[in-house]
Amino acid sequence: MQLTTYWAEYAWLDTNVEPGVALDVTDGRISAVRQGVETPPPGAVVLRGLTIPGLANAHSHAFHRALRGTVQVGSGTFWTWRDVMYKIASRLTPDSYHALARAVYAEMALAGITAVGEFHYLHHAPGGTPYADPNAMGEALIAAAAEAGIRITLLDTAYLSSGFGAAPDRHQLRFSDGTADAWAERASLLKDRDGDDVRIGAAIHSVRAVPADQLATVASWAAERGAPLHVHLSEQTAENDACLAAHGRTPTQLLADHGVLGPRTTGVHNTHLTDADIALIGSSTTGTCMCPTTERDLADGIGPAVALQRAGSPLSLGSDSHAVVDLLEEARAMELNERLRSRTRGHWTAAALLTAATEDGHASLGRPDAGRIEQGALADLTTIALDSVRTAGPVPRLAAETVVFAASAADVRHTIVGGRHVVRDGAHASVPDVPRALADSIAALRG
Repeated sequence: MQLTTYWAEYAWLDTNVEPGVALDVTDGRISAVRQGVETPPPGAVVLRGLTIPGLANAHSHAFHRALRGTVQVGSGTFWTWRDVMYKIASRLTPDSYHALARAVYAEMALAGITAVGEFHYLHHAPGGTPYADPNAMGEALIAAAAEAGIRITLLDTAYLSSGFGAAPDRHQLRFSDGTADAWAERASLLKDRDGDDVRIGAAIHSVRAVPADQLATVASWAAERGAPLHVHLSEQTAENDACLAAHGRTPTQLLADHGVLGPRTTGVHNTHLTDADIALIGSSTTGTCMCPTTERDLADGIGPAVALQRAGSPLSLGSDSHAVVDLLEEARAMELNERLRSRTRGHWTAAALLTAATEDGHASLGRPDAGRIEQGALADLTTIALDSVRTAGPVPRLAAETVVFAASAADVRHTIVGGRHVVRDGAHASVPDVPRALADSIAALRG
C-alpha cells in the first residue's frame, strides 16, 4: 500500500472552491480529503493554483491531429475536409499511428486531460486487409495512451458502408469489417486491462455507416458487456436528409427504433435535431458530447445543448478533430456559442461546465468513479495556475469562473493520474519534448 499526500492551494470540491485541501492518495485512489489545512503537511506534494478533477476528453480521433493547420487553408465544407482526412488515414501504419497517438495523448496530458475516449475506426491495412493481429491499430492506441500516462476508453467503431445502402468506397475499406457480426468478433478480442487504465467500448460511426438492420448487433454487444456506446449523430443536415429519404425517419428515431439509445449511450454532436429527437434523447438519458471547437472549425452549426440537458441528456465535451486540444476552451465555447445564438448570457455556471468536462465526461467513458475529488474516487487531478497572464488577480472564491472563462491549456501546471504525477510544473514526465514528438510524427505522415 502506497500513500502520497497532495496539498492543494485551492481545490474544487462539490462545486465550491476551498482553500488549503490535503488529499491522501492510496493505491491510485483518494483515501482522505482534509479541508482547512492552511500549510502543506510535511512531505506533501504542493499543488499551487486551483486543483480540479482530471479532465475527460470524451471524443477524440487521434490521427486528425495531423490535419491541424492544413485544413484551415481556403474554403470548403465538412465533406471537402473529409477528403483531406482520408489522405492522412491512408498513410498510417500501426507503428506510425502509435508514434502520433503517443504525442497527441501527451499533448492531452499537458492540457490536464486524464482520460480520453478514442473513437477508433482505422482498423485494417489499406485496401481492407486485416493485419496479422486484427486489432493492431487499436493496440497501438492503447500502448500510446499508457506511454503518455493517461487512461483510454477505446471506442471500437463499426463503420460498414459509405452511405445508406452503399458499399465502402476505396478510402473506407480499411475502416470496414464487412458486417456487424464480423466487427463484433474482432472487437471481442479486445479486453479491459491494467486495472482502471483501459476500457473497451463500442461505437456506431453514424447511421449512414452502419446499415439499419445491423445497428442492434452493435448495441447488443455493448449492452452485454456493460460498455459505453457512442455514435456520431446528426452532425450534418445532409445525413439527416439522406436518412429521411432512406428510412422515413430522422437518425435519432432510427437509433431509438433499433435499441441504440440509453444511459450508456452518448450521441456525439447532436447538432441538427428536431424537438421529437431531443425528447427521445432526453427521455432515454442518452448523453450528448459537444465538440465546439471542431463544430465551429467545420462550420457544422451549434447544437441544442441547453434543450438537450433540460430534457435529461448529460453533457460531456470532446476535442474531436483536435483543431485545438483544450477542454477549458471546449467548456466555455459551449456557453459562448449559446450566448451568440440566443443573445442572452448565463446558460451554464462555471461549475456546470466543469462538471461536463470532468464527472459527466468520465461517466460517458465508463468511469463513474472518476471526475470528483472525494474519498474513494480515482486520484486523477488537474491543477491550473492562478498567476498566469490570463488568470492573475482572481477573487479566490471565483477561481472556478476565472479558470473556465479565462484560462487555457497552457495554464495547466500539474496532471496526476491514479496518483502518478504525469505532468509536473508544466513538463511531461515520460515524453520530454512533446512538440518535437508531434512534429516528427506528423512530418513522417506528410512525407
